[in-house]
Amino acid sequence: MPARPSFPSLLAPLRLGAHTLRNRTLMGSMHTGIERLDRSTERLSAFYAERARGGAGLMVTGGFAMNEAAKLDEHGPILVSEAEADALRPIPQAVHAAGGKILLQVLHTGRYGKTPALVGASNIPSPINRRVPRPLETAEVWQTIDDYARCAELAMRAGFDGVEIMGSEGYFLNQFAALRCNNRTDEFGGSVENRHRVAVEAVRRTRERLGPAALIMYRISALDLVEGGAPADEVIALARSVEAAGADVINTGFGWHEARIPTIAYMVPRAAFRFAAARIKQALKIPLILSNRINTPEVAEEIIASGDADMVSMARPFLADAAFVNKAAAGRPDAINTCIACNQACLDFIFTSQPTSCLVNPRAGRELEFDEMPPSRGRRRVAVVGAGAAGLACAVTAAQRGHAVELFEAGGEIGGQLNLARAVPGKEEFNEMLRYFRAGVADGGVAVRLNRRPAADELARGDYDHVVVATGVRPRVPDIPGLDHPKVIGYADLLAGRRKAGRRVAVIGAGGIGFDVAEYLLHEESEPAQHNGHAAIGEVGGFFREWGVSTSAEAPGGLAQPVAPRPLRTVTLLQRKPEKPGRTLGLSTGWALRARLEQRGLQTLSGCTYERIDDAGLHLRIKGELQLLEVDTVVVCAGQESENALAAQLRDLGVAPVVIGGADLAAELDALRAIDQGTRLAMTF
Repeated sequence: MPARPSFPSLLAPLRLGAHTLRNRTLMGSMHTGIERLDRSTERLSAFYAERARGGAGLMVTGGFAMNEAAKLDEHGPILVSEAEADALRPIPQAVHAAGGKILLQVLHTGRYGKTPALVGASNIPSPINRRVPRPLETAEVWQTIDDYARCAELAMRAGFDGVEIMGSEGYFLNQFAALRCNNRTDEFGGSVENRHRVAVEAVRRTRERLGPAALIMYRISALDLVEGGAPADEVIALARSVEAAGADVINTGFGWHEARIPTIAYMVPRAAFRFAAARIKQALKIPLILSNRINTPEVAEEIIASGDADMVSMARPFLADAAFVNKAAAGRPDAINTCIACNQACLDFIFTSQPTSCLVNPRAGRELEFDEMPPSRGRRRVAVVGAGAAGLACAVTAAQRGHAVELFEAGGEIGGQLNLARAVPGKEEFNEMLRYFRAGVADGGVAVRLNRRPAADELARGDYDHVVVATGVRPRVPDIPGLDHPKVIGYADLLAGRRKAGRRVAVIGAGGIGFDVAEYLLHEESEPAQHNGHAAIGEVGGFFREWGVSTSAEAPGGLAQPVAPRPLRTVTLLQRKPEKPGRTLGLSTGWALRARLEQRGLQTLSGCTYERIDDAGLHLRIKGELQLLEVDTVVVCAGQESENALAAQLRDLGVAPVVIGGADLAAELDALRAIDQGTRLAMTF
């Protein structure tokens, strides 16, 4: 039997001030939106307690404002009174009962706030917030510093182990530190020491108020990634000053919210920004935490073992799997439900005022809801037809509940449309989702029948207690003359590698699949990537080159001049609707995908009417004017139709199947809905 993987550095205890953590993992802070819901404290208690039981070494709550002006919006979390502190007590109590530790994050949003009385270091507005902040008077700044300490006192009254003082991602303290938005002439502006004074004094006063027993973490912006951001020497100076003021540990953040460089989306290489944290660590005596795009125990172990950081922060990976640490400690990293950095149910939910959850783990943030589902009614025989996202989620969950599950798949491997998604450059994390499902199928004893398309009468004779139809979708075939021309390729054939595209390509359909196809087509470059005169090494070097990230300590904000790639193909993306393509892409990732494709030369056309396809290319009309695209290949991404004929056949035989996933509703390729639907269904068996 092969030796189980070991993670000695990741799982080693760590001393932080007066506290000893059981391992080197931090569930970093994130906005959850749960605070706005009924039973919010009960839901948050269940949410954090589940992750404490799963082995997280330390957790940090979402940000709590220390005064009204600091709030994220009108309904944002705030902690300014003893009554509010007492109401929060169940959260740390639940975490402590589960063996964990938890900090409360103290957050001032500054010019990012969505409140009428917006305040900041100066009157310079953020490009992502049309409101103009009112510069705080000098006395008001000192009062705000005192408010940080007062909020920390209230957190200790509530029973938290300490606080994280948020000074990253372009929020209030970060705004004072950077010349980008600090034009003050008083004792909080001008020199580096003055611009750092707010953060340093907030830590100092908090330590004076709380004493040595409280754990104080400061989150620093290790790399601003905006023009007018701090160079490395200023970041290191701030870290040293915060350390001297009484911080027990420094956490890192990367990129302001207004930065035009992605930092946590799927196209960002794992642990891409560790170089910036490593140079801060070298200047400190207290421990340092590395964050951003660390989603496997293997990556975390290597970072800590290398000495680049003492600890790793993984926020969304603990959404994906609350038992991340326990599974790693048991030598079962293959059983971890890995964060794929899609942002669809975490950040995108928050941006649309929905409580956070997780695409790969619908239970996240809804622990009470799932706990209240009916218990299993004894062992049942379940047939699931289709091993795409919905079918796999249903089969694995049903097996975990003790049912006997038989999973039928018409193809030669599980995954369905997930196998197409993982072929798209930047979406390699889908491989982790499939690895998790493979492990779940094996652990649950699911009987997998590959290359099997069971007939309705076979299922009817099978004496199953439940039959689930998860047969997915088929590509919709538009009515365009010449669609049978040899230069026409369906998106599934392209992404599966069954067909190849030429140098000049037209893509019909500008939904999510169309953009994925464009990314696939434009990824291959005509010459090796160059970066600062040297060949880019690995995916991190290529990412930095394309997005304009500098590893030089002298570069303000960590910016460099982006170097545009030279793709082998020219691609034109077409849609019938007259609106700008890409409106349906994810809120937190769509902008980055559009920017990357634009840099790679993607052309888009809207309001298209397709006339025909022939040897000359694609004939179309735009605003009534006939045009010809002289292309070698036309890729069709014109949507999907549900593949659910089996369900009707079963009903005719008196079997009442449940239809889920794309077979139920063919709306793009929606893994979020499919996994949620499959999981919830299995919880009812």
